Amino acid sequence: MFLRSSSTIALILYVSSNGSAFAQTITETTLQEVVVTGNLLNANDLITPTTQYSGTQLKLRTQTTLGETLNTALGVSSSYFGPNASRPIIRGLDGDHIKILNNDGATVDASGLSYDHAVAIDPSSIERVDILRGPAALLYGGNAMGGVVNLIDNRIPRAALFDAQGGITGKADLQASSANQEKNAAFSMESGNDKYTVHADVFNRSTKDLTVPVVLPCTQENMTTHAKRICNSASDIKGGALGGTVFFDKGYLGASSSTYRNTYGTVAEDEVTINMRSKQHAIEGEVKGLTGKFQSIKGQFSASNYAHTELDAGIAATTFKNKGIHFRLESRHAKLGLLEGVIGLQTEYTRFSADGAEAFAPHSKTRHTALFAYEELGLPWGRISFGGRLESASINSLGNSDIPRFFVGERKFTPKNYAIGTVVNLTPTWQATSNVSWNQRAPKDYELYANGPHAATGAYEVGNPLFGVEKSINLEAGLQWKKGANRFNLNAFTNRFNNYIALESTGINRDSDGNGGLISVSDCGDGHSVQSGCLAEVLPEFSYRPVKARFTGLEIGGTVRLLGANTTTKTSALDLELRGDLVHAKNLNTGTYLARITPARVGAVLVWTQGAWTSRVGFDHTAQQNRVPVQQNITAGYTLWNAAVTYRMKASRSNVLWFAKLENIGDKLAYSPTSILTQTALGKAPIPGRNIKLGIQMYF
Repeated sequence: MFLRSSSTIALILYVSSNGSAFAQTITETTLQEVVVTGNLLNANDLITPTTQYSGTQLKLRTQTTLGETLNTALGVSSSYFGPNASRPIIRGLDGDHIKILNNDGATVDASGLSYDHAVAIDPSSIERVDILRGPAALLYGGNAMGGVVNLIDNRIPRAALFDAQGGITGKADLQASSANQEKNAAFSMESGNDKYTVHADVFNRSTKDLTVPVVLPCTQENMTTHAKRICNSASDIKGGALGGTVFFDKGYLGASSSTYRNTYGTVAEDEVTINMRSKQHAIEGEVKGLTGKFQSIKGQFSASNYAHTELDAGIAATTFKNKGIHFRLESRHAKLGLLEGVIGLQTEYTRFSADGAEAFAPHSKTRHTALFAYEELGLPWGRISFGGRLESASINSLGNSDIPRFFVGERKFTPKNYAIGTVVNLTPTWQATSNVSWNQRAPKDYELYANGPHAATGAYEVGNPLFGVEKSINLEAGLQWKKGANRFNLNAFTNRFNNYIALESTGINRDSDGNGGLISVSDCGDGHSVQSGCLAEVLPEFSYRPVKARFTGLEIGGTVRLLGANTTTKTSALDLELRGDLVHAKNLNTGTYLARITPARVGAVLVWTQGAWTSRVGFDHTAQQNRVPVQQNITAGYTLWNAAVTYRMKASRSNVLWFAKLENIGDKLAYSPTSILTQTALGKAPIPGRNIKLGIQMYF
């Protein structure tokens, strides 16, 4: 099913050489008429801080995981669990405080449950990424307290790509990297006319153990070797989708079916691999141009079936499954004077199970249903936005017939979220924004009901079924300036939690069967190892607890045109891109710091454009993280230098992008301060060493 590189190239050449069949203008992307995430009313200026990546910019950022792809974006870091598993961290919040969407709909996997679980979407299948920094719980639920990452593809085309004569358009990618010996091929195609469009895509990525600047041991099949590679960090990913849309005078109706498979090493343990598989079916439609009380109605439905099996030396140990459905209906009402807005209904249902040696959470059913409204009032000096969301959540623990220690029962919650924001046009080039939100989140199933050994955190985790809703208040102020090619933005925020659900040490130890007390840890060597032999003996107990917490931070970014006319239309220019961010997070109950918080970071990139050529060189500096909880490891600061060059050309009726990128030029040895591995498996998973990435991307 999946294309080899040679057949991909052959198909591209055939398509691009038959110019008579393709009457469409070649563009970098086939995405059209897609609303920026969180901007339901298509406003020119956003109140919520938003970052968007697409086209060449996204291509140069793309890594093997979503977290690493978005790492170093303003306010965004990664939960780096080696090269195969990571989620985005936004403003210090991770896990289920961050909502990962796919085309505005929910994603269903187990990545929020554990750091070693990958997001079940490959970055090579994404056309665009929208990042909302700060609470978006009003529109997307309590799990968006920290922000939203929306992954947008074209599997359900939302606008006609062709005229009545019809045509074909598509994209092909080939890429190779040196550090992990990556081989990546991806191909997508759309065909149709002004009445319908069909879509197909496939991707195939394979990697070997990742090269790093230090010699590391690797024990497999009772043999220990040493090499400058992260042991057990290879992966093999495959996937694809079919979709299509029918267009009519006032809207569209489309559907898609996709599959994703990923087999990868977990890196914390030398012989543990994960075999992951996921399927999703989606339907989406919209009717526009209505008269009366409502101007448009948009609906989405998706059904997902996710599972992965963790294998220890090839033997199945634990199987995680998560099945879910998502439905969202939103309608834009007619203007009421200067007031315009959207009302909506959203429901999500998931059924989770874990069976085997690492089943630290019970079987469970979770249902969320919400009503929301978002309004904007346009005024001569700017806009005011406000809205609310009322949610009903039930989390039902079904226990586990093989593990009697789990709590069995149901908890119900009614989270409420409110927000108000403003954008003020100070001058033609300056704008000020402000946001205030009152947020509530229902606890996750594992925060309520966990009770078992968890290798990824190196702990015996215990939930609390008596939790109430997690509550926070977020305040934010921003300033933006735009003049020609020059940009500047500044955002300051504080997020105060009344009962932030934190995973904290209890000071006792448990064996893997749950027996507690002052159990000896002498068999573990240093008492902190989480290798499989130690895991069966004893683990420190960590409990989910509500604590008063405060997150404060600052984000600064901008672009300065150094050479060339102050316009974006010139073919020759030299720009300087700058960014910096910091987050401080404290447990206010104890006055101590929260774990795995991103330290201060700064970055700068020089971008030279000359005709079809673009070259980039710059650095990313991460400061030392010494604001850590008691008895946790301090992470040293580091600076990484990177460079890239791209060249655009026409080939028959196709646009071709050649690119080369050199990452971590100095082969710097460094460790991620936001990775749990820095605490549980110290020294085992450095960030990647020097890497050369080469690729070609063709649009036809």
